[in-house]
Amino acid sequence: MFRRKNSQPLQQSAAITMALPSAAISEQFRVLRTNISFSLMDTSLRSLAITSASNNVGKSTVAINLAITIAQQGKRVLLADCDFRRPTVHEHFALPNVHGLTDLLNNPTGVVQDYVQATRLADLSVLTGGPTPPNPAELLSSRRMIHLEKEFEEQFDLIIYDTPPLLGFADAQIVAGRAEGTIFVVQHGVSTKADTEKASEALKRVNANVLGAVYNRVPVNAEDANRHHYYQTKVNPISK
Repeated sequence: MFRRKNSQPLQQSAAITMALPSAAISEQFRVLRTNISFSLMDTSLRSLAITSASNNVGKSTVAINLAITIAQQGKRVLLADCDFRRPTVHEHFALPNVHGLTDLLNNPTGVVQDYVQATRLADLSVLTGGPTPPNPAELLSSRRMIHLEKEFEEQFDLIIYDTPPLLGFADAQIVAGRAEGTIFVVQHGVSTKADTEKASEALKRVNANVLGAVYNRVPVNAEDANRHHYYQTKVNPISK
């Protein structure tokens, strides 16, 4: 059995698709869900890495809301926080992060169910990052991690990995290189062309299957801003 979910409310700032399901931005995440499904017509995606070139571009927000929208379709989804350097997923679900994926990786006899936590959404579970380790890349590239990835796929329909940014660390490349698909997040006014190109090259080096990009926090017109948010997520066509 998964650990009991925390009773505290979700942070609306990230879990928008659950807090504001009728908002325009929530519909954009449903569009992203549909685009991913149609990009893999004859195959069933089992693992998806969400990454970006740098910090603070909405990578975790995309991972969280995509996980929610897919779980709302009745698929069993595990959202795993692999950003060991700056784990934040637990904050948006008001979950404790005393123990998490880093503990599971360091415990060769650890059982997945003892570390996975339930959420308010029946089909969505979260594996928090856990305590920050001194060797994130080594843990993610370990045999133990490869073994756990197989276990995750046996217990869930889809695993979404929230990874660190690509530039500066090898962590995201390691996860993206093994995931069946990767989504790259770019933020309007923040992500630079040079960083995006460098990140793209990093993904190519590990033969990551990049399904597409999410252009995040695109300004909308004043009328839409008054009804919904000042920014929305624009989903680019899913293509390699």
